[in-house]
Amino acid sequence: MKRRTFLQTAGTLVAGTTIQAGAAIAPARNVILYITDDHGMNDAGCYGNPHVKTPGLDALAREGVRFTHAFCTTPSCSPSRSVILTGMHNHANGQYGLAHAKHHFNSFADVKSLPVVLGEAGYRTLCAGKVHVLPEAAYHFQEYIPGAAPVDMAEKCRPLLESKDPTPFFLYFCPTEPHRPFRREGSDVIDATKITVPPHLPDIPECRQELAEYYASIQRADSGLVLLMNMLRETGHWEDTLIVFATDNGMPWPGAKTTLYEPGVHLPCVVRDPRNPRQGYTSNAMVSWIDIMPSILEYCGATANTCHGRSFLDAARAETAAEWDEVYHSHTFHEVTMYYPMRAVRTRRHKLIWNIAHGLPFPFASDLWQSKTWQGVRARGLTAYGKRTVEAYERRPEFELYDLEADPHEIQNLAENPQLATLLADLKHRIRAMQEKTNDPWLLKWDRE
Repeated sequence: MKRRTFLQTAGTLVAGTTIQAGAAIAPARNVILYITDDHGMNDAGCYGNPHVKTPGLDALAREGVRFTHAFCTTPSCSPSRSVILTGMHNHANGQYGLAHAKHHFNSFADVKSLPVVLGEAGYRTLCAGKVHVLPEAAYHFQEYIPGAAPVDMAEKCRPLLESKDPTPFFLYFCPTEPHRPFRREGSDVIDATKITVPPHLPDIPECRQELAEYYASIQRADSGLVLLMNMLRETGHWEDTLIVFATDNGMPWPGAKTTLYEPGVHLPCVVRDPRNPRQGYTSNAMVSWIDIMPSILEYCGATANTCHGRSFLDAARAETAAEWDEVYHSHTFHEVTMYYPMRAVRTRRHKLIWNIAHGLPFPFASDLWQSKTWQGVRARGLTAYGKRTVEAYERRPEFELYDLEADPHEIQNLAENPQLATLLADLKHRIRAMQEKTNDPWLLKWDRE
């Protein structure tokens, strides 16, 4: 079933959760959801990056499935995490922007999240590290393990894995790495001069240095996964634990995080389902973070009728997944001062971005503005930023239409091409239909502005 058909069949989703408890929820149905912070698509060994060592993720990929077309809906920390934990677009769950400090965004109190649903289904639920969604009651975990170095966090999970308690567990493991400021171990030194700078970034010394620090921080994040996997084997849980690895949004640079361009939303995702006999393969299913919660619930024998997504576990068993051929994106805020709503649809070949606030300059997250890379561009007076001009980055048209086969770096906007008018109209219709089915408050912008 295609995602459009799924949305049409689901209709307007209502609050509430259905728990299919009983025999389906066996004690041997544990889950680890491992979410890194600001980790780009190609920034791991198993995704082809020769500069960063990720033995944990690489080993997971060898024994599971590596998705080549996985996407967040929202390239911003709190909103994206709310999507992961509710299976709902953030415009529907209410987590429009960052949860902490003065930004103060909260999901709706009646949201039924993954830890709450699994807790009601008899699971022991634990959160290690970063939470970054509110209110706590809507995202309640029974136990919290404070954030620290990923290895230390993993070590604190050892009592859970060694326990003889037959109660199944859901462990949500969230290092703060590789979010800025980049953290690294003393031995994690990467030669900045040998790095291949991604094409969406400027090849200047400041960017190279930050990339070296970023890659070292990714290696630190991976160290926690290595230890957790070893402990699963040691405690006999390797064959009864579903492991889902993903990240909240793209790398923390202008041109990636907070944008709907590919470096911001096209992300790594590796899954090991112990019931799946296939190992070490890739899937081209176009999966979205709205699909993570339904996938975990299917594995656990529970369902929630609020999810906008669907389980990808069956699709993941095939390298080529039929009818998994489009995803949707929805972004409104990052920081409270960064109002820039965007909606998008991405198919195998095309992407249409609707910049609802196109009359405004594109806003900068504080950490991206302060980065040595961006300040280096400003200090040099550069007019180009990677393959895009600074002007094009800061000023967006209402619609951006890209042919991703011919133009993978999204430089040639085809929205004004009269020969593509029918395609443009179709993609606009898809965005609007998604908004209608998911109760998007910004739907009214089609008619009022």
